[in-house]
Amino acid sequence: MTTYAELENLKVNSEDGLSFAYRDTGGDGQPIVLFQHFRGNLDSWDPALVDELAVNRRVITFDYQGVGGSEGNIAHTIGETAAGSLRFLGAMNFEQVDLLGFSIGSFVAQEIALTRPEVVGRVVLASSAPKGACGMHGWAADVIGAVGTPQTTPEEYISVFFAPSDASRKAGQEALGRMYARREDRDKATNWDCRMAQYDAVCEWGIPNHSLLERVAAIDMPTFVANGDSDPMILPRYSYLLAGLLPDAKLKIYPDAAHGFLFQHYSEFAADVNEFLSMS
Repeated sequence: MTTYAELENLKVNSEDGLSFAYRDTGGDGQPIVLFQHFRGNLDSWDPALVDELAVNRRVITFDYQGVGGSEGNIAHTIGETAAGSLRFLGAMNFEQVDLLGFSIGSFVAQEIALTRPEVVGRVVLASSAPKGACGMHGWAADVIGAVGTPQTTPEEYISVFFAPSDASRKAGQEALGRMYARREDRDKATNWDCRMAQYDAVCEWGIPNHSLLERVAAIDMPTFVANGDSDPMILPRYSYLLAGLLPDAKLKIYPDAAHGFLFQHYSEFAADVNEFLSMS
């Protein structure tokens, strides 16, 4: 089987002529589409995670509109990002997919599940929070100071995505090694405009609004909510809040892990996701 690190960068055009960059592991059955984190592109997924998810199903990764190798204007709200993502799903001619959203990608997945529920089978929300949750209006100064600089260093990335323990930091270094093992045909790096627009979207999503919390209860398809126990970017308490608001949710918190728990515990997380998606 071709590994994620070896997959070709592909292009597909939406009905309105925008070209989206994506990678496709192939395979049969209902696809699972992965929605990327803040400032991420196709190369920001851990190949080990994608490879384990792809053992029994087709996995699709893609760049949001205007991000990385995709054309168009970069969205400044999660709602606009979801609309662009639906253009991609339409271009791929998918009737129904499962969604795996990570960080801001989990916000986008929530929007799609709310606005176009007929295209969604099951939902996985990693390092997530519901819209309007108190305390989510922007990130802590040390967090945005680490991942919001013009050029994030490996040390800054690890400080946010992995826990302070030696074991978690080692896992972070290994994950970065896997992400950068691909030397040729890498995706186009995200730029400063992407950083600014996506942080606008994060802040708009997090404006405190208690009444908005009620809307997430309309996501009635089965949902798996997951996070690390030491996430400084989207605190684990928001995973508990989100799971409590959803009518059909399963929750798991992974130990000694932070925002990038799904890369640190990639084998366990992939097994949990595959089991969840296989439930009747």
